[in-house]
Amino acid sequence: MRILLIKMSSMGDVFHVFPALSDALKAKPNLEIDWIVEKDFAEIPQWHPAVKKVWAIELRKWCKNPFKFRQQIKQFFLAINQQDYDLVIDAQGLLKSAWVSFKIKSALKKVGFDWTSVREPLASLFYQAKIKVAKQQHAITRLRELFAKSLGYEWQENSIINYGLSTESWQPLAEINKPYCVFLHGTTWETKLWPEEYWVELASKLEYKNITIVLPWGNEAEKQRSERLNAKIHQGWVPQTRLSLNKMAICLKHADFVVSVDTGLS
Repeated sequence: MRILLIKMSSMGDVFHVFPALSDALKAKPNLEIDWIVEKDFAEIPQWHPAVKKVWAIELRKWCKNPFKFRQQIKQFFLAINQQDYDLVIDAQGLLKSAWVSFKIKSALKKVGFDWTSVREPLASLFYQAKIKVAKQQHAITRLRELFAKSLGYEWQENSIINYGLSTESWQPLAEINKPYCVFLHGTTWETKLWPEEYWVELASKLEYKNITIVLPWGNEAEKQRSERLNAKIHQGWVPQTRLSLNKMAICLKHADFVVSVDTGLS
């Protein structure tokens, strides 16, 4: 069975799908899943063994100027519609993801949350099969239930959560000396930022342990903050270039510990 999954953003929401994929693969070992995801997060789905192909969409960019990118939009959906899918699962449940599902003509059936189960109920009008899932549940539970009901297998809410990650082959980054910790100071919302002087104070308490403090960044503002913090830290390290998500995952895996604000990476 070949499935096309729509879950485009954000980073944390993309990770929330992994346990549902693990459940589905266990119940249906021959399952093949392709995944439409925002280009910025396209590395992440490749970490799960159920995912065969990643379709990197640039919907955020397209929405800003659809006329300018109309040819790119056309080519994207033309390529997808050359594939044969048994099922499309919209795991996002928003009007934008429902629109993406509408543009996919090659699928036999489209499934998503029902009218009462999503923040934007009109999205449910785009699906042939509408799945009722309680809103008050955690996102991981909601997605596991959506997949189980969409694909017709039994699922127990108290069953073990398996993200399906196989990290044994993730070798440490040569440019970082151990022991090290990672300070994830960047986040989308300014209200979630931790004052810079607190980071510096925390770093000062770690100096006697001879721990390198890694200060990754994802945009220019975060890079400047990393450099400001590094100037006040005895033993810090700022990547010269932005770490890819693959490298970031490896960096976090091998860290002795991580201190983070509320962000997708954490």
